[in-house]
Amino acid sequence: MIEIKNIKKGFDDKIVINDVSAKMETGKCNLIIGASGSGKTVLQKCIVGLFEPDSGEILYDGVSFTQMNEDERKMLRQQIGMLFQGSALFDSMTVERNIQFPLDMFTHMTMNEKRKRVDEVLARVNLSGANKKIPAELSGGMKKRVGIARAIVLNPKYLFCDEPNSGLDPKTSLVIDKLIKEITNEYNMTTIVNTHDMNSVMEIGDYILFMHEGKKQWEGTNKEIIFAKDEKLNQFIFASEFLQDAKEMRMMELNAKKSQ
Repeated sequence: MIEIKNIKKGFDDKIVINDVSAKMETGKCNLIIGASGSGKTVLQKCIVGLFEPDSGEILYDGVSFTQMNEDERKMLRQQIGMLFQGSALFDSMTVERNIQFPLDMFTHMTMNEKRKRVDEVLARVNLSGANKKIPAELSGGMKKRVGIARAIVLNPKYLFCDEPNSGLDPKTSLVIDKLIKEITNEYNMTTIVNTHDMNSVMEIGDYILFMHEGKKQWEGTNKEIIFAKDEKLNQFIFASEFLQDAKEMRMMELNAKKSQ
């Protein structure tokens, strides 16, 4: 579990994160959503240690990340997997070398052990045999899956995903959502996803934190969000035709049950 307590962060004289607290539970997909400028990206960067909060505390399984020294943070980061918005693959490296990169940096595995582990995670993301391809030969969805494979190659306890469906068509986005959800359950990770994709919210949102103007405006699950009464949240989510349809279908289901 990752817990954030009263996090504040500003730049110059502008407060970007204002007293935000939340609990991101293990084995669940925890989503941070909000409009551009809401503070969700800065919040995620504070949690992972790319930004230092001005005040507040971040705890990884009860241990204060905020109070760790640099060596302790380096040790923790070996337990963190990152899926970047643009996949962030090395263009000149093969798929195999891209995935192997964290193993080279953080382990003392033999080359045979590394290749075996690469093959395992490639199989898990349904890309067996793609070892020798280069990123230019891959589709957008394949690049995301390679990014996921690299993110989980060290068997992390925590997974951070930044807009994992950015640039993907709806069908491919569903594949990526399903994969993130499955891997979260299998590895029993604490997964934190930054997204504006409302389909993802409904598909994998075990916990949803809605940010508005730097504050926690609402929190809940994908089961609760459709019926939320928060005006700002509704203005944000029901711009999505998908969620409007989902709400209408759910209301029809409830009315049908009442009439039985």
